[in-house]
Amino acid sequence: MKLGGFVIHCDAMGVIEPCLDSLAATCDRLVTIDTGSQDGTAALAERKGFTVLRRPWEGYGAARAEAVKALADCDWVLFLDSDEWFDANAISAIRALKDSPPQVPCVSFSRRNWAELKGDRFVYQHEHPVRLARREHARFDRRMIVHEAVPPGPTLALDALIEHRYVTDIAALRAKVGRYALLWALRQHVEGKRPRSRSPGLQWSIHMLRDLLLRGAAFSGRSESFEIAAVFADYHACKYALLSDIRAGQYAGLVTLLREDRLEEFFRTIPPDVELERRSWFGWLTGRAL
Repeated sequence: MKLGGFVIHCDAMGVIEPCLDSLAATCDRLVTIDTGSQDGTAALAERKGFTVLRRPWEGYGAARAEAVKALADCDWVLFLDSDEWFDANAISAIRALKDSPPQVPCVSFSRRNWAELKGDRFVYQHEHPVRLARREHARFDRRMIVHEAVPPGPTLALDALIEHRYVTDIAALRAKVGRYALLWALRQHVEGKRPRSRSPGLQWSIHMLRDLLLRGAAFSGRSESFEIAAVFADYHACKYALLSDIRAGQYAGLVTLLREDRLEEFFRTIPPDVELERRSWFGWLTGRAL
């Protein structure tokens, strides 16, 4: 197996070095997609053996597609976010996998999502993302302006751990997912998807319980876990409201840019802050935002 590794970054000097070291320890070819860094991140990547490709920001789908294209001589591709890294056991597991490649096209990892809040650090939840795939299966495209992922396929669950610096500020997280909610709604509208009839309160409750129970956030023993879960529940409740707003004529300029594939201009025009309606347990029961 010839393994290519990549990461997408902008200014990431404060977090990216463990990611770069993890990819360098496991991959035969190394690429970063630099979307405008000015803090020395690109120079650091080059010192660690990465080929740095500089591209304007056009979304994760476009950036991932560029990275996979640049790794055309590899059989498999491995990718991390700039704030993710492998522990020592994961590095050993990936090296062993290279000697005996799986017969399935996808490999998932266990990922620990860490919260670093108020000077303390704890595991918020666990997930199992696909981060390794046969190159021909790692298909990304420019339409993936949010929630880009390898297409579903038979998957090997590797006994290997990704560490993820997930949340460092709840207010910043709220602003980030508000923007993601708008991106999701714009993409769904352009692709012709209609809003669901399911109530916002039901959406909120389903996703709150998923994060708290199925993904284990409730077992962290921290009150902040409920705050974080509520942010993501608000995201799922509000993205359909944004989709209805777009269908009613709001954000028409962004819709035009997206339809015309003017993604660099599109991302420059997206509002930096999109307010999520705040919900509560009362909002969960009634479907009404407070």
